[in-house]
Amino acid sequence: MYFSPYMFHDPTYILVLIGLILSMAASAKVKSTFAKYSRVRSSTGMTGAEVASQILRRNNVLDVQVRHIGGSLTDNFNPMNKTVNLSDSTYGSSSVASIGVAAHECGHVLQHAEGYLPLTLRATILPVANIGSRVSIPMIFLGILLGAARGGFGQSLITIGIWLFSFAVAFQIVTLPVEFNASRRALAILERDQVLYPEELKMAKEVLTAAALTYVAAAASSALQLLRLVILFGGNRRDD
Repeated sequence: MYFSPYMFHDPTYILVLIGLILSMAASAKVKSTFAKYSRVRSSTGMTGAEVASQILRRNNVLDVQVRHIGGSLTDNFNPMNKTVNLSDSTYGSSSVASIGVAAHECGHVLQHAEGYLPLTLRATILPVANIGSRVSIPMIFLGILLGAARGGFGQSLITIGIWLFSFAVAFQIVTLPVEFNASRRALAILERDQVLYPEELKMAKEVLTAAALTYVAAAASSALQLLRLVILFGGNRRDD
C-alpha cells in the first residue's frame, strides 16, 4: 500500500505551518493598520466613493460605476460588469484608510484600461488556476488511493494534480506586481490631485503596504504547499 506511518509523522508539515503563520500575521497586520487609520479623517473630507468617482472622471474612464457592497475590506474592481465595488468600511467613510483603498481599486481600473501586461497575463492564467485550485488536491488524493507506489494511472493523476496546483500558485505570484502597481498608481494620483496631504499619504501607504503583504503571504503559502506536494509525491515513490 502507498500509505505508511511516515505520512502521519510528516516533517514537511512544517511548510504548511509556516504558510499558515505568514497568512495569519499578514491578515492581522492589514486589519490592525486599516482600523488604526480608519480613525483618521482626511483633511479634504472626501469619502471613498467620492474619491473613486473623481479618479475615474479625471482619467476619462466614463464607463465604470462606483457601487456600494456589504462587508469590510471586500473592495474590488469587477471588469466584467465594469464596477468599482466599495465595502461598508470604505464607501461612505472619509478616513485616510478608506481613501487609500478606494484609490487602489481605481488603480486596477486604469490597469485594465491601458492593458497592463501583468493584469492581462493574470486573466489568461485565471481559468486554469480556478480549475487547479478546485480539483488539484482531490486529484492527488485519488492518485494515492489508486496506489501511486506502483506508478501507472495513480501516479499520473498525482502528477497532473501537482501541475494544476502549480497554475494556482502562478496566478498568485502574477497577482503580486498587479497589486503593487495598483497601489503605486493610487498613491501617485492621491498626491497629484492633492486628495491627501504628505502626512496622510504616509498613512495611506502603510494601509496599502499592509494589504499587499496579504498577497505576498498567500503566494508564499501556496508556493510552500506546492513544494511540499513535490517533495511528497513529485516522483514515482516506491515502498519496497
